[in-house]
Amino acid sequence: MKKQDMNRDWIATARTLSQALPYLQRYTDAIVVIKLGGHAMGSDEAMEEFARDVVLMQQVGVNPVIVHGGGPMINAMLERLDIKSEFVNGKRVTDAATVEVVEMVLSGVVNKRIVQAINGQGGKAVGLSGKDANLMVCDQTNPDLGFVGTPAEMNPKFLKDLFANDTIPVIAPLGAGRNGETFNVNGDTAAGAIAAALKADRLLLLTDVAGVKNAEGDVMTELKAQQIRDLTAEGVIAGGMIPKTETALDAIEGGVRAVVILDGRAPNACLLELFTEHGAGSLIRGD
Repeated sequence: MKKQDMNRDWIATARTLSQALPYLQRYTDAIVVIKLGGHAMGSDEAMEEFARDVVLMQQVGVNPVIVHGGGPMINAMLERLDIKSEFVNGKRVTDAATVEVVEMVLSGVVNKRIVQAINGQGGKAVGLSGKDANLMVCDQTNPDLGFVGTPAEMNPKFLKDLFANDTIPVIAPLGAGRNGETFNVNGDTAAGAIAAALKADRLLLLTDVAGVKNAEGDVMTELKAQQIRDLTAEGVIAGGMIPKTETALDAIEGGVRAVVILDGRAPNACLLELFTEHGAGSLIRGD
């Protein structure tokens, strides 16, 4: 690279940092819950980039909380162990054998990989599940689905104590039952419940799509809750986007200031959303 080109890049970088100042100030001491899934969990390079962004967020005063999924890894382990799954209305039945595998994969392999990536970038992360310190006490969602839980009681103080010690929580979506059970919780649902319990400033749902699209297929950058309801009723919001927008509405109703559905495949997606004027993905607010 020519020296002139390098100077131009440095000037652009300095300008970007200067323009970010109001947003850095805006998010000082803010709680940002990030649901990590999809492409951002795929490659080592993507994980390293995500971890670097999370550490940078904390360095500038944000309190990040990571909630992760791990569906493909669970499926691979179930297949390796030759554990067959039953489905009810398209949803996996989580029996006793399956929930043991779910806990092993989520709390073990996936969780520790994310923790290690963040620590490798100079952060101080700790791996948890919703069972730790009764962070997420669950009721059974549907007896037909087995050990699938819906968050019922939360312990946000536990996470706030970690913030006070400059620790980044990385949470596997497992919940404690009232009678000692372990419940598998949908990752988006868990992230929404945790964000609501913390009254988070932002809930970022990282997905493999660019955001919520209108009938013409264009990403809508800002929406109100009623628009989400109308688009769903009209069939514009459909398929896998419905549970994500439902999570967003529940989180906002629970006290989260705003939810953003954004493309986890985009480089530095979280930083673009928080610290630039144009943001990234679809920002959803209450009415």
